[in-house]
Amino acid sequence: MTKQITPELLLQAYASGIFPMAETRDDPDLFWVDPEFRGVFPLDHFHISRSLARHIRQEPFAITLNNAFMDVIAGCADRDVTWINPQLLALYDSLHKVGHAHSIEIWEGDALVGGVYGLTIGGAFFGESMFSRRTNASKIALAYLVDHLRQGGFTLFDTQFITPHLASLGAMEIPRDAYHALLDQALAVKADFLHRTDAPTTQLVLQRNTQTS
Repeated sequence: MTKQITPELLLQAYASGIFPMAETRDDPDLFWVDPEFRGVFPLDHFHISRSLARHIRQEPFAITLNNAFMDVIAGCADRDVTWINPQLLALYDSLHKVGHAHSIEIWEGDALVGGVYGLTIGGAFFGESMFSRRTNASKIALAYLVDHLRQGGFTLFDTQFITPHLASLGAMEIPRDAYHALLDQALAVKADFLHRTDAPTTQLVLQRNTQTS
């Protein structure tokens, strides 16, 4: 792809149901992806297992929002093979600075041990990637993220693709047409990711997920 992608063009692409990827971190080019089947998290059916609930109740980590956005992306890209190249890093950084990209961070003391990030447009959250350096760190990040999205009025959590890890938490695959219908509805919603800047209590997260799952 030779055309330079701007933050504005990237938002238009997400609103149209497509997203960019690079072949590798060293590939300067990006290509557009429009999967035949799309992964989504129904926000009222996030599944917290008994073992995960026990771990959350132990409060092993501190949770923050938007405190280390670029560090979360760096954690997500810190693997042998990644689709996050320098151009995407710069685009996400730009969108974060204008309020369209957000992260949830998981901390063990001063160490960042997990997190998840994505983009928002209207009532849609486009999950990009997550990472975990401790047991259940990414699952806990997702539990807090799902609760945060629900409380902020979001209606769509797009995971792009489905994995066994995501499926175990309640994510599902839907056909492209069904996804676009949900996306159109979500874009008309006025949701607010910044409705609060701190993480809710463990008790609230578990209670609200139990009530809806």
